Amino acid sequence: MRQFLHPLSKQGLFSLVAAALLGAPGQSLAQTVSGPPVVAHEQMVVAANPHAVEAGITILRAGGSSVDAAIAVQLVLSMVEPQSSGIGGGAFLLHYDRSDNGAADPTLTAYGGRETAPSAATQNLFMDADGRGLPFPQIAWGGMAVGVPGVMRMLELAHVDHGRLPWSELFEPAIELAERGFEITPRLFFLLDRFEDLARGRSFKAHYFDEQGQAREVGTLLINKPYANTLRLLATQGADAMYTGPLAEEIVATVTGNALAQGLISREDLRNYQPEKSAPLCSPYRQWTVCGPQLPSSGGLAVQQILGIASAFELDPDDMAGSIHILAEASRLAFADRDLYLADPKYVSVPVDALLNPGYLRERASLIRRDRSIDSIVPGQPAQLAAWDYAPSPPSELASTSHFSIVDQWGDAVSMTTSVQSTFGSQLMVGGFLLNNQLTDFVVEPMRNGRLIANRPEGGKRPLSSMSPSFVIDSDERLRLIVGSPGGTRIIGYVVQAIVGLLDFGYNVQEAVAAPHFLARFDTLEIEERSDLVDMTAALQALGNDVQARTLNSGLHAIEIQYGTDGQPTLYGGVDPRREGIAIGD
Repeated sequence: MRQFLHPLSKQGLFSLVAAALLGAPGQSLAQTVSGPPVVAHEQMVVAANPHAVEAGITILRAGGSSVDAAIAVQLVLSMVEPQSSGIGGGAFLLHYDRSDNGAADPTLTAYGGRETAPSAATQNLFMDADGRGLPFPQIAWGGMAVGVPGVMRMLELAHVDHGRLPWSELFEPAIELAERGFEITPRLFFLLDRFEDLARGRSFKAHYFDEQGQAREVGTLLINKPYANTLRLLATQGADAMYTGPLAEEIVATVTGNALAQGLISREDLRNYQPEKSAPLCSPYRQWTVCGPQLPSSGGLAVQQILGIASAFELDPDDMAGSIHILAEASRLAFADRDLYLADPKYVSVPVDALLNPGYLRERASLIRRDRSIDSIVPGQPAQLAAWDYAPSPPSELASTSHFSIVDQWGDAVSMTTSVQSTFGSQLMVGGFLLNNQLTDFVVEPMRNGRLIANRPEGGKRPLSSMSPSFVIDSDERLRLIVGSPGGTRIIGYVVQAIVGLLDFGYNVQEAVAAPHFLARFDTLEIEERSDLVDMTAALQALGNDVQARTLNSGLHAIEIQYGTDGQPTLYGGVDPRREGIAIGD
């Protein structure tokens, strides 16, 4: 195997990648005055790119369902926001069905399209011959970290269950855009420009960079005929076209034969991929119910753990420093559990019920003091858990993802978070789209202090994720909020903060997604730089917090639903000002 070496140090490389991920231009909080929410009464799409939103609303106006619109949105995002998500990656989707199924109560379904490791992978996938973990550049770019893509099989399954328009019709907006092209946006240019020194994939460079190796400028018309051809194939043959046949053969050849780092995906791995379908993970928060994805997304459990712990306290917007402190402590406690216990439940018997047990959450909440930080955060030991033989491991998930929220005219809804992992995924392009590098969400070294780590690579295993598409349901079983975000492991905190902003602080949905961020995953309490929270630094430090001001570039896209006295809903769209998204509704 040819090893890809980069002249930057590992620390310098991570800094450059982080800058590309988190420092995107111009739509910083300090420069944006958030306006009122977008209002609609029948249907709405909120996503990170105007082309994707327009595709989604076109499908809704043609009589499509929320799932139909979600497919159209994803197909366009794959092209216009390639740094974040695409058909070569994976996703988690929640569906709320309140329409005409004849049931007394709405039906909630969780769909999982998380990538799987190749069947030939072992726990030493990212180890060298001397038993040391390989550096990030050798892992991330090329085929080594490419997991079997899951998003198209997942969307096809959801369409079988909830689609209203023919599958092929959903591809038309993306095919048209790929043929006529779209203009490179400031955000896409910024990320390409920052990524210039890291760009190695041959097809990737040819498509997004000019002959001199410079990122194509803002406003450049980017046409993608290979992607249009791929979409036509998928439109006529279904998702099978990606998992069998010539396109599948090209994926295997590219992953196993590229010049950066060879991977292990086989034709059998593609052919055997199956999406997951289940009830979502739901738990109470005050008078509401919060629902999220099942494992291997840690987002559902971690979001609900944080909220469950925080529910022992009043969260008051008039005492913002005190409320931030409570949520930060609850987050640290939840992340300690996340890093020890959570992994693909088909490979590890994760104690999900025990970790969300109300008694256990009260026990964890009892550790929090309003006047000082907990001296040492350690994982909890639920009473129902006899023993646990795994070692904890800090997460390494990077922040390149996208989220969109959709409500259709029947009141059905989708919350979907989708990703190719780090910026521009593996840099390997097949059929006009990028392949993921999601296997970097596994730990590199499978053991610590002689004990195995739950989230280690194994053949067929799905790596742990932080994607957190979420619903909030009111006491009458009505959908109250659809929300999610990109941001790597920060996704969990972003989603918690948006939910708390709406439910506890009384913000409208636009205020909730635009509010300055605060996050605590480890020892540091991160606050959003150039925001009003910086003025609270001294108060937060007085409580024992190690406070750092940082760029916290979320991409929250949410829909709040309010009901009139006649029971009729009004939709309110919240668009994160840190990205390029919009909301459109009717």
